[in-house]
Amino acid sequence: MPTEKEVYEAHADQYERLIQREDYQGNILKEIENLISLHGLDVVDLGAGTGRLTRLLAPHVHSIKAFDASAHMLAEAARSLEEMGVMNLETSVADHRETPLVTDSVDLVVSGWSFCYLSVWGGDAWKQALEDGLAEMRRILKPGGTMILFETQGTGVVEPTPPVHLTRYFDFLAEAGFGSRAFRTDYRFESLAEAEELSKFFFGEEMGKNVLQNQWQILPEWTGVFWQRV
Repeated sequence: MPTEKEVYEAHADQYERLIQREDYQGNILKEIENLISLHGLDVVDLGAGTGRLTRLLAPHVHSIKAFDASAHMLAEAARSLEEMGVMNLETSVADHRETPLVTDSVDLVVSGWSFCYLSVWGGDAWKQALEDGLAEMRRILKPGGTMILFETQGTGVVEPTPPVHLTRYFDFLAEAGFGSRAFRTDYRFESLAEAEELSKFFFGEEMGKNVLQNQWQILPEWTGVFWQRV
């Protein structure tokens, strides 16, 4: 089982395999559309990874810019988006805390399963890192714009069970005034063997054992959506 940093630096192909299996219910796009009408929006995807949210949003918006600190992940995103024939897209390597965008220039900022790393990898300066990331999102948003974040709320569980190591991060979002709710984004694998393989690779040996024990070709996953308008 590689570390999260190792995944983002060298395992974009495996990461893409996993996320292709998640949210077979199609709930992520529904949650976004419940919060904001996408038609005509200029959008930024921060921490875009291999382009998961970018691919979902591109067909529905005026333009989308995808940023990630990992060139390795962005290369996979560019490949898949090119295959889709996406034309309203720009990609660039950039950190959550500093983007090459002018002030008041976008309608919507999304960040999926990545903003949390400002806290997780932030060391003693974790809170300042989050404040800097939040300030950058607010800077680039037009007045009345919206921020939407997605984070895990538990894998292989029957009800939302936020990871303990993200407690301070979730407390920060609540104190910063974000609304939130949890919803299901279950993984549906092509076979039990694939479910075991990918679950073990990303979530560890114990999760792989649970998948086999429970015969989880569909692996329960809870996701949290966090939003704020400026």
